[in-house]
Amino acid sequence: MGRADDEEFADFVQVSSARLLRTAWLLCGNPVHAEELVQAALERVYLKWGRIRDGEPLAYTRRVVVNLHADSLRRARREQLTDAVPEHAAPAVTGPEEGDYLQHLLRQLPPRERQVVVLRHYVGESEAQAAFTLGVSVGTVKSSASRGLARLRALHAQEGSHVR
Repeated sequence: MGRADDEEFADFVQVSSARLLRTAWLLCGNPVHAEELVQAALERVYLKWGRIRDGEPLAYTRRVVVNLHADSLRRARREQLTDAVPEHAAPAVTGPEEGDYLQHLLRQLPPRERQVVVLRHYVGESEAQAAFTLGVSVGTVKSSASRGLARLRALHAQEGSHVR
């Protein structure tokens, strides 16, 4: 890439990083992991910048973030179990205070429902855009959104009275 491409990519990073980071944080629930997801996604986008810059680079980058998150979930499931139980649980890593309650509720959703809810209702993607981002059908997005929102409402009804 030339200097002009590098400057254009740097502008893209400056404009879109905060949105990508917030989306990643809502997906994974861990600010450190969210930063790693965004950084890895931006590295991949940089390598393809010449091909994607004239399209929708934010949507493409968001898809890379979602895919990297899904990959990390698959890797986590393959972790080996041990007989030894740790003496103490690891401390929870939380995000900004205003998002703690939302993050708490989102963490209770299955990954696909969480991804759909974040993309549809935080990012503001249409059903078709979310389906493209996730690589699933529009019907899957609709059903996952419906189940996810219903679950969030039920959780909020159960736990909302204990908040604040």
